[in-house]
Amino acid sequence: MSKVIAKNHAIVIPGDLLAEGPIDYGEGVIKRNGECYSAVVGLFQDKGDFIQVKALKGKYMPRPGDLVIGKITEVGLTSWIVDIGSPYTAILIANNATEKRFDPVNDDARDIFSLGDIILTKIASFDRTRDPSLITNERGLGKLRGGRLIEIENSHIPRVIGKKGTMINMIKRLTRTQIITGQNGRIWVNGKKVEDELKAIQAIEKIELEAHTQGLTDRIRDILSEDQ
Repeated sequence: MSKVIAKNHAIVIPGDLLAEGPIDYGEGVIKRNGECYSAVVGLFQDKGDFIQVKALKGKYMPRPGDLVIGKITEVGLTSWIVDIGSPYTAILIANNATEKRFDPVNDDARDIFSLGDIILTKIASFDRTRDPSLITNERGLGKLRGGRLIEIENSHIPRVIGKKGTMINMIKRLTRTQIITGQNGRIWVNGKKVEDELKAIQAIEKIELEAHTQGLTDRIRDILSEDQ
């Protein structure tokens, strides 16, 4: 029979005893001699018959299918090197950049993406034996123009989005901004007014600081509604 020791939604550190006995476990948990311990600093989650610890710190680890926000750090003849905030450097090849086939003789990669450009891209493949491969030739992907880029812990992105997108949609509506979240912890905010962008960023930063607390949605709503 299993027994959960840690309190649900508690902040735990490496070595904290979480549970005893047979129980399924996921990320952030290690098992020794029938006991489950935290492997990271994070938020303990008890799902009844399953436990895990969501890390509060850590570099982004690419997963195929993830939407991420990257920065072009190097432009080659037929490819770009992209910083995605990961220990691994990502690569975008020209034929995966646009729907149009790239001709290295007649086409210039800099006409598509230049050094320093911020892009919304997708992880096409990654297996830890080679650098992540990216694509931007799908609808909605590509260069992000204007706006402001901020970065938070990638583990807090689900909290910023909220259940069924409730949190992020509320921020967009109350600040009149366009917001794109990358699963690598980067967030792009674009509004018609600078003060709208700054208001949205303030809300996002508050969510990161208080992600583990109750009643956060109501507090964010109150803050954003003050100047309405």
